[in-house]
Amino acid sequence: MNASKQTNFDADTLELSPASLKQAAATPASTQVKIEIAGATHVGLVRKNNEDHYLALRAHRSLETLCTNLEENNIEQSFDEIGYGLLVADGMGGMAAGEVASRMALCKLVELIVNAPDWVMRFNQRADETIVLQRITQRFRQVNEALKEESDQNSSMAGMGTTLTVALSFGATLLIGHIGDSRAYVMRGDKLHQMTSDDTLDQALINAGLAEPDTDATKAVRHVLTAALGAATDRPDPQVISFKLSHNDQVLLCTDGLTEMVSSETIASVLSKETSSQDACQSLIEHALKGGGKDNVTVLLARYQFPA
Repeated sequence: MNASKQTNFDADTLELSPASLKQAAATPASTQVKIEIAGATHVGLVRKNNEDHYLALRAHRSLETLCTNLEENNIEQSFDEIGYGLLVADGMGGMAAGEVASRMALCKLVELIVNAPDWVMRFNQRADETIVLQRITQRFRQVNEALKEESDQNSSMAGMGTTLTVALSFGATLLIGHIGDSRAYVMRGDKLHQMTSDDTLDQALINAGLAEPDTDATKAVRHVLTAALGAATDRPDPQVISFKLSHNDQVLLCTDGLTEMVSSETIASVLSKETSSQDACQSLIEHALKGGGKDNVTVLLARYQFPA
């Protein structure tokens, strides 16, 4: 079993100005955060079927006082929390197996969330955040087992697997779970920051200091995954990340059908220029197709607005 990989991103790592640091330090109530979310997917120009799936979710938790003899200042009349989830999966396997794997991963993850006896949606202490990060790892393991069980029981699904990248936001807190070569980015100001690391053989060689990026050697093994859900014989643990969002941040999840066809500079340019999440998603898809469209391409974008 791989050790769980947890990363805590500090706002300082994104080279913020003093004003931006002050914004990032703020912790607005989740109900005060306005989020514009959009997603898009395309089969591409080469593949016959789309093995990508994406899903955006909004969760509510509320409590309302109906009647009481408590004094007015003893209890709030109402209590509300809102959380958001962004999920992207890129399946792999023969025939329709990849499409099934990515779909199953998202559906199983939602099932696990819905059936949880308690939802942690407010982080009053560091321990609350740690609980959710631990649950992300647990949920990834459970999805992995569900996919392996399906593959074992259905010979036509043998060898199926999927990447899975999940971003959960509660107020200013962003939590990411990731495995595979789909990616999560944060756009802050005019700079695009890759939050996740690819689980690929070329990235492993680069991390080990055995190869340089974008060489013939690394390009040849760029699509060889070192970790995925369902296909692995062991129990792979995800990369888990904690990060504090700031006003006007953009969170982008995408499959490698985008990142293999479109440069980081172009992605950043699109996110900066487009005035809506939907327009940005559509523009990114178009750039991927113009770049060759060699794979399915999926993008999911959330734009955050904090109260003054």
